[in-house]
Amino acid sequence: MFDFLLSEEKKMRRHAANWLEVAERVYNFRRDQLPAAQVQQLVAATGDLKLRLKDKADASKLKMAIEKLEDVLRQTGGRIYPTSSLVENVEFFLVAAIVILGLRAYFVQPFKIPTNSMWPTYYGMTHELFKAGEEPGALARAGRFLAFGATHYEVKAPADGEVMVPVVQYVNGEFGMPYSLRPGRLFGVIPTTRREYTFAVDNTPVTLETPGDFGFERVLDEAFGTGRPARFTATLREQLRRHPAPDSSSLYLSAGGREVERRVFWLPIGKRVRKGEAIVSFDILTGDLLFVDRVTYNFFPPKVGQGFVFKTENIDSPDMKDRNTGEQIRQYYIKRLVGTPGDKLEIRTPRSVRDGGDALADSGGQLVRNGAPISGADAFVANSEKRGLYRGYTNIGLLGVGKVAEVPANSFMALGDNSPDSADSRYWGFVPDKDVVGKPLFIYYPLTRRWGLAK
Repeated sequence: MFDFLLSEEKKMRRHAANWLEVAERVYNFRRDQLPAAQVQQLVAATGDLKLRLKDKADASKLKMAIEKLEDVLRQTGGRIYPTSSLVENVEFFLVAAIVILGLRAYFVQPFKIPTNSMWPTYYGMTHELFKAGEEPGALARAGRFLAFGATHYEVKAPADGEVMVPVVQYVNGEFGMPYSLRPGRLFGVIPTTRREYTFAVDNTPVTLETPGDFGFERVLDEAFGTGRPARFTATLREQLRRHPAPDSSSLYLSAGGREVERRVFWLPIGKRVRKGEAIVSFDILTGDLLFVDRVTYNFFPPKVGQGFVFKTENIDSPDMKDRNTGEQIRQYYIKRLVGTPGDKLEIRTPRSVRDGGDALADSGGQLVRNGAPISGADAFVANSEKRGLYRGYTNIGLLGVGKVAEVPANSFMALGDNSPDSADSRYWGFVPDKDVVGKPLFIYYPLTRRWGLAK
C-alpha cells in the first residue's frame, strides 16, 4: 500500500522476494512433470536471483535476474504462472470466503434479531401500520429501506364486501389465522421461508406473504384487535360469539414441503372494503443486526445478566415445536441469562395480582434469584422499576404466581427483557449448556441510536 514511500532498490528487493515465492510454488508442484532440463533451468534462475539478493545487488542487477527468472517461469509454470486475472480474482475471493467462514465459526458470527422478545434492549422485526392514503411514496420508501431496512407489504381487496379470515383453534385453546410455509428467496438469491396468509372478500381469496420469522399477529392486533391491550384473538372470540355457527371449509396449507388439509371457520373481522382498497398496509422494519462473540464462552462461563445466543434444537418442549408442522424449531435465539445450575428463580407478583387480579394483564413483577432481587444487568433494574419502555416480568408457566423454578445441572434459564411478549424458559424450559453460542457484541445495522456496542 505504501510502496511509493520506498526507495527503488527496496521496491526491487520486494519484487524479487515475490518472484522467488512463485518460483518455489512452480518447483514444488511441477518438478515431477517437467523435463530435467527445464527443472535445471528453473533451479539455476532461482539460485541466481537468491544470490543477488544475498549479495545486496543494486536495482538494475536484480531487475535482470528477475527478468531471466520470469522467462523460465513462462516456460515451466503451467497453470501456476502466468495466471489470468480471472484466476487471481477467484483465488482472492476463495481465500476471503475461507477467512470469513473461519471467523464466523470460531470468533464472530453475524446474527439478526428475529423477534421482539428482548425489546427495548434489542429490536426484532417491527412494523409500522398505515392508514389509507398515508403510505410513503417511492422516494421515502427508498430512504426507509437504506436506513432501517423497511420493506412495504399490503394486501388489496379483490372485490367489494366484508373481509373474512380463516380461523383455527390450537391445542392451547387459542384462536388464530393459520398460514402456509413456503420457500422463498431473500434478494432473489438467499433461500428463506415465507408465511402465506389468506383473506377473503365476497368469497374471493387473496393472499399475503411475510417473512417466515415475522410475527404478523402483531399487525393483526393493531389493525383489527379489540380490548385493552388490543388483541386480534379477542376480536375472533367476539365474532365467534356473534356467529355461533360460522361457515367452514377445507383449507390446504403448505407445511414443511407437504400439503396439509385443515378445517377452518370463516369469520368477519369488522372491516368492509371496496375492490382495490388495502385490507391492511404496513412496513416491516428489519430487526437489529449484530455480531456475536463466539470466543469468550470457550474460556469463561456465561454470567447472569448477559445477553446470550443459543440454539434451540435440543430444547424438548411442546412450545418448541412449530404449531403447523409439529417439527422441532431449529433456530438461534437471543435472551438474557437469569439462572445458572442450582439457582432458584421466582417472579414476585404485584399486590393487585395477589389480590385476585389478572397476572397476564398486570405485568411488572419483581424477578428474584436465590431469595434476592436479581442483579447483573441494567435491564433487570429497568424492568423492576418499569422504567421507560420496560414493562416488568410476567408470571406464567414455570414462573407462574407462587412458583419457584430451580435450574438443573448443565442448563441455563433464559428470559426476554420484553417479558409480556417473550416466549422463553417460562414456557419451554431450560437451555442445555452445550447449545450456548456466544454473547452479543456489536449492533451494526440499522442506523439508529442503538448502533454500537451491544448491551
